[in-house]
Amino acid sequence: MSSTELPGIRAATAATAPRVSAVRVAEGEDLRSVALPGLTLTVRSRPASRAGLPPALYVHGLGGSSQNWSALMPLLADAVDGEAVDLPGFGDSPPPDDGNYSITGHARAVIRYLDAAGRGPVHLLGNSLGGSVATRVAAVRPDLVRTLTLVSPALPEIRVQRTAVPTGLLALPGVARLFSRVSRDWTAEQRTRGVMALCYGDASRVSDEAVRHAVEEMERRTQLPYFWDAMARSARGIVDAYTLGGQHGLWRQAERVLAPTLLVYGGRDRLVSYRMANRAAAAFRGSRLLTLPEAGHVAMMEYPETVARAVRELLDDTGRS
Repeated sequence: MSSTELPGIRAATAATAPRVSAVRVAEGEDLRSVALPGLTLTVRSRPASRAGLPPALYVHGLGGSSQNWSALMPLLADAVDGEAVDLPGFGDSPPPDDGNYSITGHARAVIRYLDAAGRGPVHLLGNSLGGSVATRVAAVRPDLVRTLTLVSPALPEIRVQRTAVPTGLLALPGVARLFSRVSRDWTAEQRTRGVMALCYGDASRVSDEAVRHAVEEMERRTQLPYFWDAMARSARGIVDAYTLGGQHGLWRQAERVLAPTLLVYGGRDRLVSYRMANRAAAAFRGSRLLTLPEAGHVAMMEYPETVARAVRELLDDTGRS
């Protein structure tokens, strides 16, 4: 097995990846496409403020994209050479050739990119689904990860919050297709505000400009023929990972992570329970915990300055050690 492969890969029929409207690129960011065996990834980068800074890679959550890190990346541009990846089937990345949207499949994509780019070890940051992906990468390829920062990581919960159930239901066969039909008359703004209400601790704090950009991105994504398939298969991948035991279980892999780890949890998170913070802090050896009582599921978008300070402290302490 190649060093870039992970066990448990299942072949599936690949979807087509047509081009629709252009993806937004913020001032100071660059976007490029990277062709790898079996997949193509879009990578968003923000050049470091000076040469020689260590590399960082940001991994988004379910339904998100590399744009989810655009608020945090400039705040760390003087500390790391940052890149954010669009996972296969999300953002501007087309679906993978094998149709594999499992946690393992997404982790394999990240590993393949890091191996091909030769950027490891990196400071690896992940949110939600991206947090579980980053955990798996750090566990199976410790040589690629210098530090690990997890914002509301999607780690298995025995008792899931009721507000997270609809997202989990997307994993059931036919539910995504049914929801797409039921919601076909919804406007992009209605969809966007619904997502924000679920993901933010206080969606009223989002600026009008940020809402406008999010609506434009929602309009673009819903035109993609594989949009719902990518959502459903990735949701199924999270559910499957929640039920996986043994050495490949995410909590077991969390215990194997060697990289210094920062955990960030929001007190108003409707998708990942705030009560999981202490369990995660116990699982990741020597980890540090930042709790933000007013934050929701995407603390790096709601409170980027606070998260940046915590990441910077992690990097500084790791550098001194």
